[in-house]
Amino acid sequence: MAAADRLYLDHAATTPMLPEARAAMVEALARWANPSSPHADGRAARAELEDARSRIAAALDWPGHVIFTSGASEAIAIGLGRAKAGRIVTSPVEHDSVLRVTPGAERLEVDGEGILFSLRHPRAGGDPSPALFPAAASEMDSRLRGNDGYKEKILLAIQHVNNETGVIQPLDAFPRDDAILFADCAQSAGKLPLPDADMIAISAHKFGGPPGVGALLLRDLALIEPSGGQEQGYRMGTENLPGILAMAAALEARSEWISTAADLRVRLDAAVEAVGGEVVARDAPRIPSIASYRMPGLSARAQLIQFDLAGISVSAGSACSSGSLKPSHVLSAMGWDEAAAGEVVRVSFGPQTGEADIDRFLSSWTAMAERARR
Repeated sequence: MAAADRLYLDHAATTPMLPEARAAMVEALARWANPSSPHADGRAARAELEDARSRIAAALDWPGHVIFTSGASEAIAIGLGRAKAGRIVTSPVEHDSVLRVTPGAERLEVDGEGILFSLRHPRAGGDPSPALFPAAASEMDSRLRGNDGYKEKILLAIQHVNNETGVIQPLDAFPRDDAILFADCAQSAGKLPLPDADMIAISAHKFGGPPGVGALLLRDLALIEPSGGQEQGYRMGTENLPGILAMAAALEARSEWISTAADLRVRLDAAVEAVGGEVVARDAPRIPSIASYRMPGLSARAQLIQFDLAGISVSAGSACSSGSLKPSHVLSAMGWDEAAAGEVVRVSFGPQTGEADIDRFLSSWTAMAERARR
């Protein structure tokens, strides 16, 4: 099947570069000077780099520093690996890139919707409601504060939007006090307002920029230990100037397509349920661009093969682990058993996704579900 005939619904893995980002990158590739070189060409490249840094901060409404990296995974490794903190506390539903660099960290529990126990959902009027599980919340607050009244800084590493389920953690409701909040915003940057965090990881290829470039956003450079080298001494390696300029262009070009995605996702949720499917984290706050669905009776592996044969690209959880189709640690933490979790696929939208795409996906889903029931 020709690429033009395929339907791409795996934008959470990576999304096509926006035209503005491609144009900015092509233009930048004609200029090859190193921003660290002292000659006129290098100084011109440095000026462009710093201008892009300011543009990215402005586009994200970020008041702090921007350290360029090769992507969110490197930003996470730098932020968590070199943070000036006593210990790290995170959750079991984090991206693999967080779990890999925090093997000894304390993991806070989540409820069946994937929300951390202590976080509060806003009421319709906007006031915070009581914690979902007051006892668990009280226990967690105590664990975060410790017995010494917060004498040591704790680093809370929490994903803003889950890459498998789309669940949004209401991070602004997290008890902060003397804690440092690190937010993995790979799936939310460029789509939702950034949370009020101290450190944030972003990746350009999730919002229409090129792969291989991202940033660590720091409210204060003193939060991490310097390493020497480029990026004000906090990251070694020549900056990817073409990628950085394309990332800036992608952030500045973003439209309001996420509101259209919300309507599409609501329609898709209802249609999947109507034919016997199950919506993962159905009642949780979710980003409009990501949804996961269970098709009872048919494994995710079989679904992916059949969708692919029909010319439709979806995934089973994170792109980093989808190829192995190992059980989802996210769904396991939410209380799903292995059999049910093994029947879940992820569908994710981008700016190009429209109603005809939803109709085509639903046609394949419905036919597949009917065969599974028989």
